[in-house]
Amino acid sequence: MDRRSLSLPPMRVIVSHACALAARVAAAALPNRCALCGNMSHRTICDACDAAYWNEARVRCVVCALPLAPGRAGRTAGYRCDACRATPPPFDATLALADYRAPLDGLARALKFHAQLALGREFAGRLARLAADTDAARDRFDMIAPVPLARGRIATRGYNQAWAIARPLARRLGVRAQPQLLVRVAETAPQSRLAAGARRGNVAAAFAVAHDVAGRHVALVDDVMTSGATLAAAAHALKAAGARRVTNLVALRTARDY
Repeated sequence: MDRRSLSLPPMRVIVSHACALAARVAAAALPNRCALCGNMSHRTICDACDAAYWNEARVRCVVCALPLAPGRAGRTAGYRCDACRATPPPFDATLALADYRAPLDGLARALKFHAQLALGREFAGRLARLAADTDAARDRFDMIAPVPLARGRIATRGYNQAWAIARPLARRLGVRAQPQLLVRVAETAPQSRLAAGARRGNVAAAFAVAHDVAGRHVALVDDVMTSGATLAAAAHALKAAGARRVTNLVALRTARDY
């Protein structure tokens, strides 16, 4: 056998790489449909929808990202809502891209229930830019972790939508991703079916920490923050395990606390 042939990759590897390259070229060259308006676009969100829906100025609580109610006066820097001042949650800060409302809520549902995983990368890119521009994230993250799903939901859905955001986000920020940092130690009812008080009790002891977080700044990633009960329970577990700081990175935030 020719010695040079021993150093050549197998044909199946060459074909696999060629197919992957062709797919990337096609994705760049051929337009897709905007995930919001359905018009042809070379990006997940077209320029028109990007300008229309992603750039609303909102004053948000730096702790829980709850938006300041219209008509209320508040400082744009360091604003804390009444609830976070009265009873500080276990997490230290929250960054959210936008409110959970039409039409952006459709993106979260498409990612969560219809496996449109490109939307996870879209959210990740926007969260990376937001984190880079925000004072709350200047204390560099030591690790990024998704909020874990219950086993039954993973088995049914086949993926964790929070991980679909966290994985590309970690790459963009150059931070270590820990997909199994948190584990569910209790099966819980879907939070969306419960009232606020029941949500807190539903997840109060749902999480355990599987890796060392002592003295670390942990970024927790989820698709939607509603009452904040799930993220609070996860942050409580992390703080109990010695985490120095916990920052939530969420795609969308409900406009009021339920």
